Amino acid sequence: MPRLTVADLQKIKDKHKAEFALREGGYTVKIIVHMGTCGIAAGARNIMTAVMDEISKANRSDIIVSTSGCAGLCAKEPLATVELANQPPVRYSDLTDEKIREIFREHVIGGKPVEKYALVSGCESTY
Repeated sequence: MPRLTVADLQKIKDKHKAEFALREGGYTVKIIVHMGTCGIAAGARNIMTAVMDEISKANRSDIIVSTSGCAGLCAKEPLATVELANQPPVRYSDLTDEKIREIFREHVIGGKPVEKYALVSGCESTY
């Protein structure tokens, strides 16, 4: 077995840093991708993949992603809710890969909700 270097240990630490921060509740953003049967049929898995890709590109450890079941708005699927600390949550509807990436850049990173894709603001919050 090869010896671990300091660089190897740093890579391991960085890989698990986000996981530990989320477990301890050290996040400032929560993204919920609604993945009920209707959401999955409408493309929610592609939305989840895009969100995870954007988080990876942004190299952020303060963002938690979770899933939920049907939100009761099947005709508006796929849906995602973005919750920033100390701001009302925003539910986005009729999402595509491109739309969720724009939402990630503008709302999650920039702090400004993307009104043209927003269905409602101020729904459930975990903060």
